[in-house]
Amino acid sequence: MSRTGLMPEHEKALQDEVNGWLERKYSMDFNSYQRIAKTTAIYPATHKILYPALGLAGEAGEVANKVKKLVRDGTSSLPKEWKENIASEIGDVLWYCAVLADDLGVSLGKIAADNETKLQGRKKRGMISGSGDSR
Repeated sequence: MSRTGLMPEHEKALQDEVNGWLERKYSMDFNSYQRIAKTTAIYPATHKILYPALGLAGEAGEVANKVKKLVRDGTSSLPKEWKENIASEIGDVLWYCAVLADDLGVSLGKIAADNETKLQGRKKRGMISGSGDSR
């Protein structure tokens, strides 16, 4: 018996079940997220594209501001609360990306896949560093 009082094979089965549950709970594909995000998008149709683009800029600024304060304060280890706050702001950035992509008629999954293809191409050509869109 293990320290949990279970037979090793039962403990492993239980751990596998927990791991599977956590993976299902905390993983979501981009297109599913986009479908859910757009159900909470409340802004006038006359401001499609504009509203989420401005919101995206604002939320990205909030992420940057929180990180800036870490630099300012000379924080060498990131407190759990700060990680959670920054992660929450990244979630807001993701929401605006999702609804902006939807306003453009493009799936977030396609955007992610196209970006991955572009980055892998740059990596293959040794062009990850540098600047410019045509690397």
